[in-house]
Amino acid sequence: MSRKGLTLQPTLLAICIAGLSMQALANNQEPVELGKTLVTAQEELKQAPGVSIITAQDLEKMPPVNDISEILRKQPGVNLTGNSGSGARGNNRQIDIRGMGPENTMILVDGKPVSSRNAVRYGWRGDRDSRGDTNWVPADQIERIEVLRGPAAARYGSGAAGGVINIITKGTTEEVHGNVTVFTNFPTHKAEGATKRIDFGLSGPLSESISYRVYGNFNKTEGDKGDINKKNTIGNFVTAGREGVRNKDVNGLLKWQVTPDQIIEFESGFSRQGNIFAGDSMNNAGGANPVADRAPWIGRETNIMYRENYALTHRGDWDNLSSLSYIQYEKTRNRRLSEGLMGAVEGNISGDAEFGTITLENYTVHSELHVPFYFGVDQMLTVGAEWQQQKMNDPVSNNLDLKGSGGNLGVSDTNRSTKAKSNLTSIFIENNMALGARTTLTPGLRFDHHSQSGDNWSPAVNILHELNDNFTLKAGIARAYKAPNLYQSNNNYLLMSGGNGCWNVGPGGCYLQGNEKLKAETSVNKELGLEFKKNGWAAGITWFRNDYKNKVQAGHETLGLTDKGRYIFQWENVPKAVVEGFEGSLLVPVSDSMTWTTNFTYMVQSKDKRTNEPLSIIPKFTVNSMYDWQVTEAWSLNANVSWYGKQTPPKYSYRGAELEGDARRQQSPYAIASLASTYKFNKNYRLTVGVNNLFDKRLYREGNSVVAGAKTYNEPGRAVYTSVTASF
Repeated sequence: MSRKGLTLQPTLLAICIAGLSMQALANNQEPVELGKTLVTAQEELKQAPGVSIITAQDLEKMPPVNDISEILRKQPGVNLTGNSGSGARGNNRQIDIRGMGPENTMILVDGKPVSSRNAVRYGWRGDRDSRGDTNWVPADQIERIEVLRGPAAARYGSGAAGGVINIITKGTTEEVHGNVTVFTNFPTHKAEGATKRIDFGLSGPLSESISYRVYGNFNKTEGDKGDINKKNTIGNFVTAGREGVRNKDVNGLLKWQVTPDQIIEFESGFSRQGNIFAGDSMNNAGGANPVADRAPWIGRETNIMYRENYALTHRGDWDNLSSLSYIQYEKTRNRRLSEGLMGAVEGNISGDAEFGTITLENYTVHSELHVPFYFGVDQMLTVGAEWQQQKMNDPVSNNLDLKGSGGNLGVSDTNRSTKAKSNLTSIFIENNMALGARTTLTPGLRFDHHSQSGDNWSPAVNILHELNDNFTLKAGIARAYKAPNLYQSNNNYLLMSGGNGCWNVGPGGCYLQGNEKLKAETSVNKELGLEFKKNGWAAGITWFRNDYKNKVQAGHETLGLTDKGRYIFQWENVPKAVVEGFEGSLLVPVSDSMTWTTNFTYMVQSKDKRTNEPLSIIPKFTVNSMYDWQVTEAWSLNANVSWYGKQTPPKYSYRGAELEGDARRQQSPYAIASLASTYKFNKNYRLTVGVNNLFDKRLYREGNSVVAGAKTYNEPGRAVYTSVTASF
């Protein structure tokens, strides 16, 4: 850590102590009478145009097969993609908000960061063999999900440039309540994996001041058959279908109501997520890793993620002030078969592979104080501070033997350190200001100091203005920020290629090395929205644009040659990129019992200005429409359809060569329709049945983008499902 970083930690400590002192003094203050009640700036930002809320009732009507990403993708601005345009790991798609890529989507559970996917090795083109972090909480134990995009997300700091997914779990209850849910689906096609899931929740009081909540989950989704893509694969390597998943989760929360205004919570959780290997290969190549080497592992677990989390939280009301403080420890152990680190076999499992473990530890200390006051206008001030530390030990990926490199890489040939660490210290201030009866202004400023990439200032301002009783104008602009990850900034992390990954170089091969001098990625996120509400009708349209600077990618500029004539590249900052588009929504109250809702996303552009390549492969447009009919008080029906526009592949290969033929094929527009029905027999029993992909529109993974264009993932066919919930 730099000396500058060391001086910031006492500063942060002083801020936290000052905040606690203010809390202690608050009980002696006279109450401040405000002419207009204001919520905190954070709550006000949830009224921004780029915000969606998914309720527990929504999840009841549309239970996901495996992962809540299946529900999230139906929100405006949200898609599923890999982290690059390469198509590698094509079926491991994660949440991608506004085309900024999964690495720029922050996942929170109850407002606390979840970062287990960072324990997965980062590949040459930004790919991870990861299912992401949206499946640590079973859907039936979720109270709501907040999806924040654009300027509303920027206040959350590093990693939220695209957006934030905040999963709010169900809390404790004053009486004993419990529930059990059993879910299963039945695919029409035997080549596609089925799901069986059971989860439970239990909550209630232990005494007058102490209550609890506990939930658990077991889920098994079978993988697709090994030959599901055989008739569609380009080349002699049969691409794999979707992997299966084995999930086990248990989580407990203890809540102590110390006084009516003071709450202390302790949470502890343990989760296990294992894959069921389907035979995938990052580069869809044989080379020294033929298919026969992988065959014995198909249907077995080749990587297992173990996640532990512990958190201590305090919530306080101090007459007119309120506070939130928490300490969280998160540990992820990524136990997986060792993978290739060179060229065509990067990410492949070798025939003699052994299991190794990547360990990632995350520490977070967070405190914020909300202060209402009057100074010319009613205001709600929020001040806060946060400290995060990431520590990783990766003996699995930092073991590339450099004895034949010829030197000049500046690191040891063998026995390089397997450890990496970074600290991030942040302070922030926001103010929610009532500028008259119809206008609210919310300025904010966040300062981050990263132990490697240095300082960053992130100003923001959001405004809400009611033009009249029906129309509201909403606008925002914010500077978002993302520090380099622990692979990109680690000089000891190296990958090698005989040419497959080298940009515009000959057959001599090259090395890609971490770069401790990387700058942080930044973007200026802007949005402007207009909303209409009248007599139950609601409509809105939002323009957004993110001007992106210093995006971290595998380098295009050589740093020199080793003595053996191999080129040296580093991770480097791309000067400029841009994302721009429109989002819209429409709600029509057809009758007292029928509602029709529709949202759309249209991407104007998403490109690296250096090469004009897309930042990620997402549809040109997406339309999600749902018709909801509450037939009786107990019985509801809904029908929904998602229409995905064309998807355009990259123009260049990994080596910088212009692609042609099959590699330039677009994914044509397609639609997927689903039906569901929920019946509540009484307050204790609920049954949901449905059909996903009603018209059986299937897509097949034909390869990576260098051979298959945008046809790099599977879309499963028709499947019937049922979900039964018993509660008391």
